[in-house]
Amino acid sequence: MTAVLHPDGRLIFAGQIFRAAIGRGGVRVRKVEGDGATPAGLLPLRRVLYRADRIPPPRCVVPLEPIALADGWCDDPAHPDYNRPIILPHPARHEALWRADALYDIVGVLGWNDDPPVRGRGSAIFLHLARTDFAPTDGCIALPLAELRLLLAGGVTAIEVLG
Repeated sequence: MTAVLHPDGRLIFAGQIFRAAIGRGGVRVRKVEGDGATPAGLLPLRRVLYRADRIPPPRCVVPLEPIALADGWCDDPAHPDYNRPIILPHPARHEALWRADALYDIVGVLGWNDDPPVRGRGSAIFLHLARTDFAPTDGCIALPLAELRLLLAGGVTAIEVLG
């Protein structure tokens, strides 16, 4: 099932409306690395990761796996691992998936620029937990924990981001 995300942050799924945080750069059809924008288009939910040391696994219909301490994601367009999961330490620019804050306690890996990755077209576009003030993300889509769990348990398999 597909959820629909509007540029104003309204996410509609199975007749319900959720408030989502989106990228600080808004929604863009021509997404580029570092612009802070959420990419417009159909973003399939590839898999869901979660912090097993903090929360029980979410119910979902896509592959599910716990995040390990050494898990990361390469966001360096100059590196061959660009927009791919990596094991830390890693020589290229990256982000750690095991975070001190709770934002990545649940992470949905969204299919953006991954089949295959095109350098500079954007990386690490995730569905994750929102900050309590719904502060903008760096391009990801973020929801509160209860709403994210509802979305996943409801069988979401993709998010269509309207541009």
